[in-house]
Amino acid sequence: MGKISVIFWSQTGNTEAMANAVGQGIKMAGKEAEVIEVSKASLDSLKDSTVFALGCPAMGAEVLEEEEMEPFVEEIEKFATGKNIALFGSYGWGDGEWMRDWEERMINAGAVLVGGKGCMCQETPDDEVLAECSEIGKQLAAL
Repeated sequence: MGKISVIFWSQTGNTEAMANAVGQGIKMAGKEAEVIEVSKASLDSLKDSTVFALGCPAMGAEVLEEEEMEPFVEEIEKFATGKNIALFGSYGWGDGEWMRDWEERMINAGAVLVGGKGCMCQETPDDEVLAECSEIGKQLAAL
């Protein structure tokens, strides 16, 4: 297996910090990680991957970022069957509805959610959340 992709969109740096923690977990488990912003990510490389992570904060009325991440996720839904995907992100308001919706979309597209659910935190991720993200990275590396 090549590098495990950790693809994210971040406005304030919170989701980027989570992405870096997932990447660290992958490296700690002995695999290579590629932590990359969605604007620089390749859908084609994900089509050949069986394992990857996606991160995005809640935006607007608890939705994915609409300019870059939403279209990217829509494309992934077309080939998600059988893929092991980890989801993560932060939010500033609401109750995490965007993550529950995202989980449901990926499951309905045939993906297997690593850890059984997405990892989310309100605002800046604390040490506990970063440790959870690192653990997700280790789980990805074990697949």
